Amino acid sequence: MANLSLLSLLLLPLLPLSAYSERQQPYVVYFGEHSGEKTLQEIEDTHHSFLSCVKKTEEDSRGSLIYSYKNSINGFAAFLTPDEATKLSEMDEVVSVFPSQAKKWSLQTTRSWEFLGVKDRIDKSKREGLMHKARYGQDVIVGLLDSGIWPESKSFSDEGMGPVPKSWKGICQVGDAFNSSHCNRKLIGARYYLKGYEAYYGAPLNTSMDFRSPRDHDGHGSHTSSIAGGRLVHGVSALGGFAGGTVSGGAPLARLAMYKVCWPLPNKDPSEGNICIDVDMLAAMDDAIGDGVDVLSISIGSFSPVNYTNDGIAIGALHAVKRDIVVACSAGNNGPGPGTLSNVAPWIITVGASSIDRAFPSPVVLGNGVGIQGQSVAPYKLEDKMYPLVYAGDAVVPGVPKNIVGQCLPDSLSSEKVKGKIVLCLRGNGTRVGKGLEVKRAGGAAIILGNSGLNGNELTMDSYLLPGTAVGFDDAKRILDYINSTKKPMAKIVPGKSVLNAKPAPYMAGFSSTGPNVIEPNIIKPDITAPGVNILATWSEKSSPTKLLADHRSVKYNFDSGTSMSCPHVAATAALLKAIHPSWSSAAIRSAIMTTATTRNNMGKPLTNAAGTSANPFNYGSGHLDPTKAADPGLVYDASYTDYLLFLCGSSGLKGLDPAFKCPKVSPSASNLNYPSLAISKLNGTMTVNRTVTNVGGGKSVYFASIIPPLGVSVKIYPRVLSFSRVGEKKSFTITVKAKDSQVHIRDEYVFGWYIWSDGIHHVRSPMAISLA
Repeated sequence: MANLSLLSLLLLPLLPLSAYSERQQPYVVYFGEHSGEKTLQEIEDTHHSFLSCVKKTEEDSRGSLIYSYKNSINGFAAFLTPDEATKLSEMDEVVSVFPSQAKKWSLQTTRSWEFLGVKDRIDKSKREGLMHKARYGQDVIVGLLDSGIWPESKSFSDEGMGPVPKSWKGICQVGDAFNSSHCNRKLIGARYYLKGYEAYYGAPLNTSMDFRSPRDHDGHGSHTSSIAGGRLVHGVSALGGFAGGTVSGGAPLARLAMYKVCWPLPNKDPSEGNICIDVDMLAAMDDAIGDGVDVLSISIGSFSPVNYTNDGIAIGALHAVKRDIVVACSAGNNGPGPGTLSNVAPWIITVGASSIDRAFPSPVVLGNGVGIQGQSVAPYKLEDKMYPLVYAGDAVVPGVPKNIVGQCLPDSLSSEKVKGKIVLCLRGNGTRVGKGLEVKRAGGAAIILGNSGLNGNELTMDSYLLPGTAVGFDDAKRILDYINSTKKPMAKIVPGKSVLNAKPAPYMAGFSSTGPNVIEPNIIKPDITAPGVNILATWSEKSSPTKLLADHRSVKYNFDSGTSMSCPHVAATAALLKAIHPSWSSAAIRSAIMTTATTRNNMGKPLTNAAGTSANPFNYGSGHLDPTKAADPGLVYDASYTDYLLFLCGSSGLKGLDPAFKCPKVSPSASNLNYPSLAISKLNGTMTVNRTVTNVGGGKSVYFASIIPPLGVSVKIYPRVLSFSRVGEKKSFTITVKAKDSQVHIRDEYVFGWYIWSDGIHHVRSPMAISLA
């Protein structure tokens, strides 16, 4: 993880180097939906007229415009001063005006889809199962907002694919090292968005760091794209033989469209991540809606959520779901602390990250004969002998601050003290791969990377530039205790290998951002968790496995971890459901994914966090993704665009996002949104909420309700039996929640429970999160 203090500085608005006032910066001015048929010129003229009201000259008005959103989203991006922004926000037609934010994403696969139970993806001879029913996602269009794509990868081959769907209206935008021939019947569209990025930093893109085109320089966009819709590629492994097998995306015959919106941090090592600017993302989502995508996968998150009216992704997603485009977004990598997740709008599927059952054991053997469990995908090996072992905190150069001692930050280690030794480094500040580079610079023989307490025993794999392995928090303490107990500590590292069926799996990743939802606590977020730890997928051949400038290796497939990896697993599942159930709304698809999820690991026990403690719906939402069950959920909780607008009316007094919609005099509680989960914040006495389910499981059926109430809370459902006579029939019920025993609660602390509808075949599960006033 990068240093938060550094990132907080990076996320401050930077002033454009232009002829404008020093106080100007990019803002989004949002009006809602386009009304009526207007030409692009008419739209731009309307937007210029608003700018003319606050700018001194016509030249300033036209020169300040960055984007004019033209498809579904009615708004524009422009350079404004705070005073100009305030004046525009006071105009009746304007819904919101907000400064463009910079969002940083952090940081398929030969295993994750099998782990999810999708086992027929590589055998077309089978005539049953999810993949066959979904025709491998054929002709469903998945759009991705990311860092671009490496089109030459076999994962994006169009061999054997039919014509591009007639519904597609997008383009293949040319640019540096990218021409129209790089699009095909698989990668049917590609665009890139730089205006906001260059306005934000006040300088053009450094083309030695990235391509001025949809081509992926970083690797992240190619990785997420292949997880979602990569073709089957046999005989793939990474870094000298790890994780060998056949790679495939979840919807291998889906069409892909890349919207490149993420770019390198200026004057930073690529390993520190990329930046994505609101005004660019909003332009990309506007184009994606007009282009005709069916699913949007957005592996982008911020460090803190903002109100929907000031959130470009939330605004764009609302316009998308109005057209039943499913939008899946990463929850963020800011865990495990509470209230850390982003992308919390209820019309988005918010995805956490969890592990799969593949491990890469690379044990440490200490000089006293004790073995320590480690994991590694480092392709370099030590000789099979003991090496001197040193703790990095005992080998620093003079002047290193005490609060970062032991963390192997750049230029912190003494070559004299670490040369030829195995060095124990601790996680904390700086990047994991950067710590390995520092050990190598100082002449160390290998690195043992020890987790901090926050990371627990979750091990994220890195391809260090020297031999090395990673160990959990408890094992790092054991190694340090051994070092401190002997005058000549010694150790050796056993080379890593690939092992399947590791237990327990899944468990929640320590980095995965968690609830409660700080924007609207009456909606549980995240919604779902999916594989996001040590996922093998396509990579940019321009980027090294570590992304370090000092790393000159090139790979076609690489491991990466993050909610960035879990998000396209859910997007791919949505694409499969779109193929099977083309008439389902985006809300119905989200409901099917949520209510069929599992909360048990492969040992039959409840899901845990990386530290081994019990997980709850603020970690995993409704549970771990089960694509096969999601195809036949039995019942779904549907919601319309109007339902979301009503939710906004009752959600913490937020201003609506559609100026044409008038809120009722008495707005419904946010808890009353027809959501597949239930949250009630600050319950005072008794509250009753309404829900409606739609039968999608068959003709005649009878469902019975069962309840696992939260501790100290009474939950009653009426009626307890729902009888359906046909597919598509709807039935409503109420849930009455009452605080039964306030003595068992700490104020504002949440307690969790479940309610389930079952007909003996389908089990439609919904989590509950309740806190008392």
